[in-house]
Amino acid sequence: MKRILVPIDFSKQAECAAKIAAKIAKKTNADIFLLHMLEMPQGVIDAMSGNDNSTPASLLFMKKVHERFDELKTSDFFKGINITESVQFHKAFDGVIEESKKQDIDLIVMGSSGASGLKEIVVGSNTEKVVRHSEIPVLVVKEGSDNLEINNIVFASDFSTEIKSKFQNIIDFANIFDAKLHLLYVNTPHNFNNTKKISTTVTNFIADFDIKNFETYIYNETSVENGILNYAQEINADLIAINTHGRSGISSFFNSSISQDLTNHAIRPIITFKI
Repeated sequence: MKRILVPIDFSKQAECAAKIAAKIAKKTNADIFLLHMLEMPQGVIDAMSGNDNSTPASLLFMKKVHERFDELKTSDFFKGINITESVQFHKAFDGVIEESKKQDIDLIVMGSSGASGLKEIVVGSNTEKVVRHSEIPVLVVKEGSDNLEINNIVFASDFSTEIKSKFQNIIDFANIFDAKLHLLYVNTPHNFNNTKKISTTVTNFIADFDIKNFETYIYNETSVENGILNYAQEINADLIAINTHGRSGISSFFNSSISQDLTNHAIRPIITFKI
């Protein structure tokens, strides 16, 4: 993990994301790319998409944003980290995805304000769009979690064969922090399996991997979302990890809106890995 992208709107939530990104960068010797999407009328954005960013209005906006970037980059938590800044005129979702590909980013860290999604920079369903369409892991954090210490990670899954292709990425992320992985299967009335079948599935799944520190748990709940959130609260988890599944959203273990629900309702940070 050598290149981390942080969308910045200069809010408290974005600053929280920057602080967490800085902690990860220092552990992995990574560079950080700060991205600001200028909030302008749609017609202006469309006009500027033709690479004409030299109008007086755009130059003024650019100057002000870079001044704020200069101030942000002097923060103590960024000391010793190589920082690159970028200002784009794209729509929020398009800009984040495009910049992540352009810069060959390994991780996106985004700040969330709660049920309304990411304030100003990514509004409403754009949170879910970035999570669902991003080819790289997306870490969504809430204000107040900037002192995050990652010691316990809940990985919620159905432990199906298709998940195996990305599971090593989750193990590698946990190893960065020497964190314990809590492998969670949520058993619901609508998709009920007996304990023996679930235990066999999980055992067979992890047999192909070298996991330093982990435990497995089967949690009975009315919904997958409630099971993940309640279990994470019970063990005081630092982070929740889940897989996404392209355009169909989260993998078949979850309903189509679970990723958005979790990023909106979970107090704890959530990291997603696309299958």
